[in-house]
Amino acid sequence: MYNLYIITKKNLLLLPFFYILSLLPFWIVYRISDCLYFLIYRIIGYRKKIVRQNIASSFPNKTIVEQKQIERKYYAYLCDLILETFKTLTISKRSMLKRCHLEKDAEALFADLNRKNNSAILVLGHHGNWEWAGNTVGIVCGQPVYIIYHPLTSKFFNRLMIRMRSRFGNKLIAMKDTFRQMSQNRPNTVMTAFVADQSPVPEHAYWLRFLNQDTPVFEGVEKMARKLKQSVVYMDIVKKKRGFYSITAKLIEDFSTENITGTITQKHIKCLEDSINSQPETWLWSHRRWKHKKKIDTIVHPSII
Repeated sequence: MYNLYIITKKNLLLLPFFYILSLLPFWIVYRISDCLYFLIYRIIGYRKKIVRQNIASSFPNKTIVEQKQIERKYYAYLCDLILETFKTLTISKRSMLKRCHLEKDAEALFADLNRKNNSAILVLGHHGNWEWAGNTVGIVCGQPVYIIYHPLTSKFFNRLMIRMRSRFGNKLIAMKDTFRQMSQNRPNTVMTAFVADQSPVPEHAYWLRFLNQDTPVFEGVEKMARKLKQSVVYMDIVKKKRGFYSITAKLIEDFSTENITGTITQKHIKCLEDSINSQPETWLWSHRRWKHKKKIDTIVHPSII
């Protein structure tokens, strides 16, 4: 389906560089990350205004000192995340599972869903190392995870990301093909992963309170879950220490009962909010999450407590 090896002359020298980077020991990778942090944060100031505004608006009760601490930790983590992502090109299964661990309760939940032949939608945010998490779940559960993704404009980097995300057997579904591909997979017991904290077009969004702000969110998870009668599982990725993560999972909908429209969306967004409050420095603060403003007559739903 995808030709992973056709690259342009312009990018010819980049590919071996990325592979060499991925082969370096982790201790060297993190020394490079420290230098990258100094460059991106101290020298360039990459999206610093956006990051600072996002953190200030999300945590109005924190002091300036506390907000700055989150900011600094975020940039340090962002550099780690970038280099950890490239490590995915060559990391072994053993090392992957050692560094990104699926907790026993989560493993039992996935096993139970599989035993009942229940397909599931896995919903997570850009929090923790979401790239590693998808690989870990696919390896441990012994079945591919279908990952919904937005293709990159650069064909070279798009193929590179596909390579990293599918190395251990996972499959990718372009966002525009979501319903068609999930409908085709319906006869089988599958897991489909949505990273559901991006910013949708406001006119077609579900608005709710998230991190103390009126926020438009995608309803894709809820719509697909209801149409295809699939369970919904929230995945939390917690950084334990540098380069090591644990994954927990929470069943937020098994369709044993009918819920009011919007409940699933509110539940998984509230789970993400709790994750961010618990470990704020590992969320993607440099994303322009609140670039859209609601209209006066827009209904904003409260968070589920």
